Amino acid sequence: MLTFTRRRLVAVALVAATALLGTTACGGDEETAADGPITLTVDVFGQFGYADLYQEYMASHPNVKIVERGTGGNLDEYSPKLTQWLAAGKGAGDVVAIEEGLLVEYKANPQNFVNLLDHGADDLKGNFLDWKWNQGLTADGKQLIGLGTDVGGMAMCYRTDLFAKAGLPTDREAVSKLWPTWPDYIKVGEQFTAKKTGASFLDAATNTFNTILLQTAGNSSGYSYYDTSDKLVVDSNPAVKQAYDTTMDIIDSGLSGKYGSWSEEWVSAFKQSKFATIACPAWMTGVIEGNAGAGAKGKWDIAQVPGNGGNWGGSFLAVPKQSKHQAEAIELAKFLTSAKGQIGAFKAKGPLPSSSQALADPAILESKNAYFSEAPVGKIFAEGAKNLKPVYMGPKNQAVRTEVENAVRSVELGKRSPDQGWTDAVANAKKAAAK
Repeated sequence: MLTFTRRRLVAVALVAATALLGTTACGGDEETAADGPITLTVDVFGQFGYADLYQEYMASHPNVKIVERGTGGNLDEYSPKLTQWLAAGKGAGDVVAIEEGLLVEYKANPQNFVNLLDHGADDLKGNFLDWKWNQGLTADGKQLIGLGTDVGGMAMCYRTDLFAKAGLPTDREAVSKLWPTWPDYIKVGEQFTAKKTGASFLDAATNTFNTILLQTAGNSSGYSYYDTSDKLVVDSNPAVKQAYDTTMDIIDSGLSGKYGSWSEEWVSAFKQSKFATIACPAWMTGVIEGNAGAGAKGKWDIAQVPGNGGNWGGSFLAVPKQSKHQAEAIELAKFLTSAKGQIGAFKAKGPLPSSSQALADPAILESKNAYFSEAPVGKIFAEGAKNLKPVYMGPKNQAVRTEVENAVRSVELGKRSPDQGWTDAVANAKKAAAK
């Protein structure tokens, strides 16, 4: 999920179970009859792919009813609510999703969560990629806040019909060869734009910026806005400025459709075929299908991302201490993050497992996605997952990232020059970090 980062997401289709939101109580508030079933509330953002898994779990646990609540993919709404519920000691679900970019903030208050190490979770360590497991631990290693759901292996999704219209190759291997680097990607974009297809080359500069940043940071320092000692380095980490400058080149070349990421306009642009490429971590495939709709099936495909790999997104499931059904919530979280659960979620909505066992399963490795022209998504995403290089995210990563991306957006809309945008990015990031 995708990050969201956020899967930084909004206005994506909700999992069907979220329709129950308006009529159900919060997991932390609910009282149930002693001789009746209990209801477990799961708080998520974006598309985690759990609908069928819930049904399977309830079938084998007839005393449990599961209700999912969500806000689409909008972390800017979800995270403040979760923070408020945790501070108030009531309101949070029995199981809550935490996006990787916000995990450090929540780990700063471990008393809000059940220590999963006290409930047999240590036996599950071998199920996860080592770095994913370690991300869920507090700094002293004594408490496990959450169990990993997915990782965000990178690719580039593209519209084959628009590529054909522009006279570009449509075969995914041929397309991958077009852009081994980001400058090559820009050149292809300029060729596409010159053909006047009626569509822009990419959706939004902010998505591309974040992809480049996480890719560059993963291949160099291993951190982006904060170093591993939690010092803000937005203006001294070369990876940040390099990603910014490359994004400015993309904007200057006129390649962006300027559709604000996760906005209603962005969702409509999918449906109306208004752009040809989008930076595509594994979880984005579910977002694209949900936004573009059935009519675009077979018109999308997946190629390699420019540059060298990268990882955007990935979440965790945690159990707040305020839950009145902690034991049952822990078992549900274990099931959803098991190899079986992660395979099921991948098949449903595309989030790439963080389970090393799942990544080695033929169900993943041989998986193809009919919506994306039968793209071998297992091969594309899973083969490199074990070699993904995580990027450390500090205590105010979300707030800092928002300010930097706001600056990118201001340049994209012509409100600032690149130099002015960078000045704003640094100044506002420092203000956000100081709050």
